[in-house]
Amino acid sequence: MEKNIALIRGDGIGPEIVNQAVLVLDRAAEIYGHSFHYSDVDMGGNAIDKWGEPLPEAQLQKCLNSDSVLLGAVGGPKWNDVPGPMRPEKGLLKLRAAMEVYSNNRPAKIWPQLADASPLKPEIVARGIDFMIVRELTGGIYFGTHETKQTDGQTVATDILTYSETEIRRIGRIGFETARKRGKKLSSVEKSNVLDSSRLWRKIMHELSEEYPDVELTDMLVDNCAMQIVKDPSQFDVIVTENMFGDILSDEASMITGSIGTIPSSSLGGTTRGLYEPIHGSAPDIAGMDIANPIGTILAAAMMLRYSFDMAKEADSIEKAVSDTLDAGFRTADILPPSGDLRKIGCRQMGAEICRRVR
Repeated sequence: MEKNIALIRGDGIGPEIVNQAVLVLDRAAEIYGHSFHYSDVDMGGNAIDKWGEPLPEAQLQKCLNSDSVLLGAVGGPKWNDVPGPMRPEKGLLKLRAAMEVYSNNRPAKIWPQLADASPLKPEIVARGIDFMIVRELTGGIYFGTHETKQTDGQTVATDILTYSETEIRRIGRIGFETARKRGKKLSSVEKSNVLDSSRLWRKIMHELSEEYPDVELTDMLVDNCAMQIVKDPSQFDVIVTENMFGDILSDEASMITGSIGTIPSSSLGGTTRGLYEPIHGSAPDIAGMDIANPIGTILAAAMMLRYSFDMAKEADSIEKAVSDTLDAGFRTADILPPSGDLRKIGCRQMGAEICRRVR
């Protein structure tokens, strides 16, 4: 199978970590008989320096012509003083809008080899942490009407939370489809005891469940969900929720895994073309020092194979290669414990160790 992949290496450590992900993708392609063709895309600070804007139209078109996009990271203090509309992050917002991705999918998975890094009690971690949060990305209170005005001599601020049936239904489908590819359990998280938007959310999710009889649907209020994530994360398979709730819960979930350097994410819409990236930033303070952790980006590439290219075996092989590398005792600086018989290695060697274990 042939696939076209747009590569946004970006800023800071972005080029280093994307390069290692490409090595692993090429190894998987070689073993499983695929051909991956890459197009380099300038976005972020490097695009500002080169083209005078964070995402020129010609660069955007490369992404839209691809089967999926793999992103490293963008931004850094070098561009802090540029005008707001020209900041590196604006390129990412423009890309999401143009790709029409409305679902952010972030796994929360703790590797057994890194269990000691979790802030949760060992007996909780031992039950396992491996679930996915599917967050609606383009609606809700973040995209509603915002107003601050003077009323009766005081300042009053208002933010409107709005969701349509169409918005709920399309994110709900991604939740169900994601659960179908995993453990077939879906937790729909809302606040239906208070909010009309959540009551509509629950109604639509139950209508959708009739189309997915193989997926077990559970309703959960968001405050209870926040408690359950730290009390017993092993109960979750896939969580689907609205924009603000997903923003908060996904950050909580990333924290319990112990390291953001190993966590990937994807953004998807109505097609199989997605945007895949690690959740961490560009870390300009360590750029070019060969100490960045490429695991999050490598696992983002595995997500791309699984969810956009329907290459489950290939994704499994990459994820197993990561696990085998950790089993062998290799660690980048961010996941190296203060003591123990482990080997500290750099970004390039971590990529090479994972690559040679892809089978």
